Amino acid sequence: MKKTKPKRAISRRGFLGGTGAVVAAAATGSMLQAQRPTGPPATGAGLAVPRTTIRVLVNGVSHRVDVEDRWTLAELLRDHLNLTGTKLGCERGECGACTVLLDGKPVYSCSSLAVWADGRSVQTVEGLARGGRLDPLQQSFADHDAPQCGFCTSGQLMSAKALLSANPHPTADEVRAALVGNLCRCANYNRYVEAVLAVAAAPATATRPPQPKAGGR
Repeated sequence: MKKTKPKRAISRRGFLGGTGAVVAAAATGSMLQAQRPTGPPATGAGLAVPRTTIRVLVNGVSHRVDVEDRWTLAELLRDHLNLTGTKLGCERGECGACTVLLDGKPVYSCSSLAVWADGRSVQTVEGLARGGRLDPLQQSFADHDAPQCGFCTSGQLMSAKALLSANPHPTADEVRAALVGNLCRCANYNRYVEAVLAVAAAPATATRPPQPKAGGR
């Protein structure tokens, strides 16, 4: 027969000591659980973003807009005023595709804050045509086949518009200088210059180097 071990008697002191240890362990676990975060770690995403109400005149239309202070002018125009003619290329103020006129001067809207336009006038490519008719500059761009892929065209137009407003009869070099901040992926720079000169009533041939005569060297 299997022998059974005699049960060990539990003293009152041992019972109280064991019970105290269990209670202490349970209390410690509850404290640790209470200190443990119950949700996802706090991030900056949950913080309130400062907002400012601005008034801005866009293409002759007054707008009162509640903007986040971090919005760029391009975000305001494209995402909140639905003026998507302003393109976003590099988004760091290098390519010029996002060029608009701020109080008549060309600026990169991707690197200009929307709050900076408060109380000022903005013109985008959508504001060039009048009464369903293209602006002469737009028509000249089309006539000279200046746009190729077309992505940079709106920025080129706005820079050229600012130039002609300040200087109605620029030279070819002045046109090139005005468009130097607008990159063209298709490298069709000469056609853009010719189109601007045509609007300024300057001979488009002035942008081309003299051609050799037949039979000449």
